[in-house]
Amino acid sequence: MKSNNELPSHIAIIMDGNGRWAKKRGLPRSFGHKKGVDNLIKIVRYSSDIKLKCLTLFAFSTENWKRPKEEVDYLMQLINDNLTDIDSKLKERDIRLRVIGEETNLSQELLSKIKYIEEKTKDNQGMILNIAFNYGSRDEIIHAVKEMVNNNEQITKDNLEKYLYTKGCPPVDLLIRTSKEYRISNFLLWQIAYSEFYFTNVYWPSFSPKQLDKAIKEYQKRDRRYGGLSKKGK
Repeated sequence: MKSNNELPSHIAIIMDGNGRWAKKRGLPRSFGHKKGVDNLIKIVRYSSDIKLKCLTLFAFSTENWKRPKEEVDYLMQLINDNLTDIDSKLKERDIRLRVIGEETNLSQELLSKIKYIEEKTKDNQGMILNIAFNYGSRDEIIHAVKEMVNNNEQITKDNLEKYLYTKGCPPVDLLIRTSKEYRISNFLLWQIAYSEFYFTNVYWPSFSPKQLDKAIKEYQKRDRRYGGLSKKGK
């Protein structure tokens, strides 16, 4: 990998394919979700090691409530269990955790745990880790506009960005989606306006730090023009 100053500042990942990973191995979908969380922890650690500034992971969308109740209940319990005592682990790596999304439909126990960990890690100065949970980008943008109106602020791009859940992070440089899918799925629609996209056939539980390195190296080859001319003069 190239030097740290050539890393993307903000990577976002749509972590997809847990169920299919499990099905391919003749295992229940719940086992795939468990392995997905294990891999999330592994990727967070590696991202911190390489000094990434911001990492945003799509864990559960507002549309995922349509899944079978048994699966949703398992996912809620899984995230609840993995938030237990995580603040000390984040402190070791100086990571700030933010859980971004809507609070509706979440249990009071889970909400209390989220708020506690966010408060405990808010002064950490290392990587910002955004976990998009019960998240939908259209809802986020509507929320930001309402906040501007409530605060009598002029509706501008700069003002809107102050009210996005990802405030404090730069726009997404690299968006990764795993598991052979080629959709954005209502994820960070504002923040990915000029992102580079990277799609891989690898299912999320198998998306290793080596796979992340591969995505970053591909990103480093891109000629980012932001609507202008190529830096290479083409």
